Amino acid sequence: MFGSVRGTQQIKEVSTRYSMAQQKLFEEKITLPELEQYLWRAADILRGPIEVSEYKNYILTLLFYKRLSDVYLEEYEETLEKYKDKEIAKEKFHRFNIPEGCLWDDVRKIGANIGETINKTLDNITRVNPELDGVLNRTDFNDKEKLTEDRIVKLMEHFSAIKLGNCNVEPDVLGQAYEYLIKQFADTAGKKGGEFYTPKEVVRTMVKILNPDEGYEIYDPACGSGGMLVESHYHLKSKNRDPRKLFLYGQEINVLTWAIAKMNVILHDMEAEIRQGDTFANPIFLEGEGRLKRFDVVLANPMWNQDGYKEAMESDRFNRFIYGIAPNSSADWGWIQHMLTSLKPDGRMGVVLDNGVLFRGGAEGKIRKKVVDDDLVECIIALPEKLFYNTGAPGCILILNKQKPESRKDKVLFIYAGNEFEKLKNMNRLRDEDIERIYNTYYEFKDVERYARVVSCDKIKENDYNLSVTRYVDVFGEDEQVDASEILRELKMLEQESTKIDEKLDKYLRELGYER
Repeated sequence: MFGSVRGTQQIKEVSTRYSMAQQKLFEEKITLPELEQYLWRAADILRGPIEVSEYKNYILTLLFYKRLSDVYLEEYEETLEKYKDKEIAKEKFHRFNIPEGCLWDDVRKIGANIGETINKTLDNITRVNPELDGVLNRTDFNDKEKLTEDRIVKLMEHFSAIKLGNCNVEPDVLGQAYEYLIKQFADTAGKKGGEFYTPKEVVRTMVKILNPDEGYEIYDPACGSGGMLVESHYHLKSKNRDPRKLFLYGQEINVLTWAIAKMNVILHDMEAEIRQGDTFANPIFLEGEGRLKRFDVVLANPMWNQDGYKEAMESDRFNRFIYGIAPNSSADWGWIQHMLTSLKPDGRMGVVLDNGVLFRGGAEGKIRKKVVDDDLVECIIALPEKLFYNTGAPGCILILNKQKPESRKDKVLFIYAGNEFEKLKNMNRLRDEDIERIYNTYYEFKDVERYARVVSCDKIKENDYNLSVTRYVDVFGEDEQVDASEILRELKMLEQESTKIDEKLDKYLRELGYER
């Protein structure tokens, strides 16, 4: 409980919102749908003075803090029971330590200046857990113009009604609920949502095709909220492989999005090295003699058509852009080259980009020519429109392979998946069967009528290195033969019917005393 008369009164008002049934429910294991809906209702508390795009900063941070506190208490009690020593229970066997006076319920006891207290508490936690610095203490809870004391109390009490320790919520369930919140925030943020979230179905498609396994090193140079790394982890779990033997790396330029990604992997109880910074100007993952670290699999959905990076590419010290400098208006082929340079000699990559990357000329066309000539392009997948938050454009997935199997050399598979999807209210979504069809077609690597075609690199050269899927896949089929005499007969019949209708209408009008 918060101290002070005013705080107590606020809590009493809030507490009436929760039934005894809910209170009892949250003492047991919480199911994913229950947790998702309960957590999302926290957004109702913030409606009003706070921009919708900022909801995630407050809600995700408090969710993360509540989880850390509840897990610490759970571990403390287990260790105390085992060793009968409070000091051991406080300091040992915790992934993250919570200093004295910094547990969730300690903050609830404070009567005034709640926002300032939360800020100080989160700072104290990061001092003893440097890994969380800039993650847990990124959001300002003391900005009274945005977040009044009343709203903070209501938020705290909302989260206080549920227990988020491992006994009540398994990491997989909490992680999925966290990703559900991220998706909901992306939905409400509109175009801004695309800056930190790639639809899960697109991510699943890429990871399924690239098929990482134990021992793989996987890298996302524009990792957003970490969805591709999380999906790689669960891909191994789905195959009954050990995801702890997967080595995950990500870099993200936006500090708030980087913090979300860090929280995301921790809540999933995963290990991943996620760093903050501009991948073009300062790639962080390096190895001996200042070379870029190389990975088995690289995958990303960078911002499409980023401008202003030509100078960074021209002054590059990592020898990344050997095929040419992408134009200042679009860094798409710069991203592709960075990812290629980050691959091991037998590595594979997948990248989601705007369709223009497949056919634009100029500097991009010259780079594309060299990449095709080096036989690096394995598959191009045309996606449906309206899948992404920041654009209605369809987009495409490029799969590049530094060591193609013999049967695929000097060939490219083109898949047109643009007609198969579920139509939602404002967006479209790939269904499970759509993902399976793309995956099966990629692995079978053969022609499918009106859906896929294997094309030789020589044929692509004849088409001036254009990689547009519809250039090679006949998605419409042969033009229907037209019977001109039949059409004329139908038109004559329609004219006769129209004349009869006009005659009847004139008759009815005359009976009513009107003339046309």
